[in-house]
Amino acid sequence: MTKNRVEAFSDGVIAIIITIMVLELKVPHGHDLSVLAPLLPIFLSYVLSFANVGLYWNNHHHMFHAVRHIGGWVLWANLHLLFWLSLMPFATAFMGENDFAPVTVALYAFDLFMCAVSYRLLVMALLAQHGRDSDFARALGSDRKGKISLLLYVAAMPLAFLAPLAALISIAAVAIIWIIPDRRFAHVGER
Repeated sequence: MTKNRVEAFSDGVIAIIITIMVLELKVPHGHDLSVLAPLLPIFLSYVLSFANVGLYWNNHHHMFHAVRHIGGWVLWANLHLLFWLSLMPFATAFMGENDFAPVTVALYAFDLFMCAVSYRLLVMALLAQHGRDSDFARALGSDRKGKISLLLYVAAMPLAFLAPLAALISIAAVAIIWIIPDRRFAHVGER
């Protein structure tokens, strides 16, 4: 299978994930702004999730520019990532519908943690496919942001039970550090 098919499939799945999330935003009945107030947690959950799914899509896109060939493990690792991303609409709705209750924030952090783990497994599968001396490996570097992300997600899970807002800030911090796209792979794809 070519990398283009993996990219196209992943793009399609991610587009569906975002569509499912936006469909959870139900139109309120009423004609004044007060009817929007109860939807604020749901909307904030959606914004955070949209940013996270968008960041995974963006980084997946940049990384696959550096990919030369793929094998079976890459396909499975990519499906593993898509599985955890596909749970994002559920985790988002669960958290938003329940006003950021501790267990819902912990579950949301767990889903994001598993997304980060599966993304790391995808990187490892691609690294094994291309070799440690490849342009891909050199572009990958130390992956400092990836390691920091995992730590912040791990911290957010127990923190959610003590201070859900602090856990959400930790989760948002991960999104903020990834706002600048992962450019490590940009120049490799041009060669």
